[in-house]
Amino acid sequence: MSTLYKVTFLNAGKIYELYARKIGAGTLWGFTEISELVFDVHDGLVVDPTEERLRDEFGNTRVLHLPMQSIVRIEEVERKGQSAIRDAASGERVVTPFPLPAKPPR
Repeated sequence: MSTLYKVTFLNAGKIYELYARKIGAGTLWGFTEISELVFDVHDGLVVDPTEERLRDEFGNTRVLHLPMQSIVRIEEVERKGQSAIRDAASGERVVTPFPLPAKPPR
């Protein structure tokens, strides 16, 4: 089994926690390259809306170039945990509201 990393970084006032297979010094000075992002794959019903949101945002990303100062931590882990987006100030999970249908005009 290949190495798995948990990458925690700051982006737009939120703390992102993603999993990746490859981490390296970037070819762009001051950036770290994160590639082969790992997402849970579920058929049918969406189990975790945060995981779905992260997959929508980063699913087509070949290499994520993160500024070194935005990285909070990189951990080598045994297995994948739950990806997350947290509020940077409180540390609370950011919950993506379920989209509701538009209200009919009166």
